[in-house]
Amino acid sequence: MSLNLEIDNVDLKILSILTEDANMPFTEIAKKCYVSGGTIHVRMKKLQELGIVIGAQLKIDYSKLGYDIIAFLGIYLEKSSMYSEVAEELKAIPEIVSIHYTTGNYSIFAQIICKDTKHLRSVLHDKIQNVKGIQRTETFISLEESVVRPVKLDPSKP
Repeated sequence: MSLNLEIDNVDLKILSILTEDANMPFTEIAKKCYVSGGTIHVRMKKLQELGIVIGAQLKIDYSKLGYDIIAFLGIYLEKSSMYSEVAEELKAIPEIVSIHYTTGNYSIFAQIICKDTKHLRSVLHDKIQNVKGIQRTETFISLEESVVRPVKLDPSKP
């Protein structure tokens, strides 16, 4: 199914506006798009039904809640065919906030958030390294996050 046939410049402009400020009321978005608030509501419902908009997230500064370690984990699997089973087990670990099936050296690249290095060590040793199918891991601690942004959508090119 070609989604581009169903998406137009108004849809892209709505998405572009919401990626900048997800709290903006539909009435304000409507003014910026020169359409009615009802049109925005209908368009958002369509974007959800097409699976383009799949939810909304609350952005939290975890460091202000005592979570001071963000780490990335390269995971080597015994066999790459074990990805699905390992990913399911990793999903059950609350400190893991993203899991990616990757090419390159690692089969899986995951992001984890912990309170401190003791918490990180516990998550690695007691949880992650006990998952069946994980051969070994490499941990990279983030010292600073400089950019977090959505892809810039160009409403002139649907």
